[in-house]
Amino acid sequence: MKTYHGSCHCGALRFEADIDLGQGTIKCNCSICRKRRFWPAIVRPEAFRLIKGTPGVYQFGARADHHYFCKDCGVHTFGTGTSPRWGPFYAVSVTCLDNASDEELAAAPVTFLDGRNDCWNAAPAVTAYL
Repeated sequence: MKTYHGSCHCGALRFEADIDLGQGTIKCNCSICRKRRFWPAIVRPEAFRLIKGTPGVYQFGARADHHYFCKDCGVHTFGTGTSPRWGPFYAVSVTCLDNASDEELAAAPVTFLDGRNDCWNAAPAVTAYL
């Protein structure tokens, strides 16, 4: 477990999160993850702390999940939701972790999810583009 410090591109949003990248990350082919190329680590709500800024929020569909972004530079830094797999969660964009080394990110396991077909326990047939 390591405390990572993260931010959007312009620095208006800053956060920290306690993450064990060795526990894995996810990549999903659902419409929003695919278009944003979202690559999160899932953490419990108590492991996430917003340090600076007030993010914008985007919701769609059932409006259950919240997708947060910087209102200045537009970078999506994290999201929140509840799922049968994780319960309440924060999905922290690992690409926004300022103190994650290239080596840490490259070594982080990735689980692929077929969100496009609401098949959350299996990978899509093709994952290379994710």
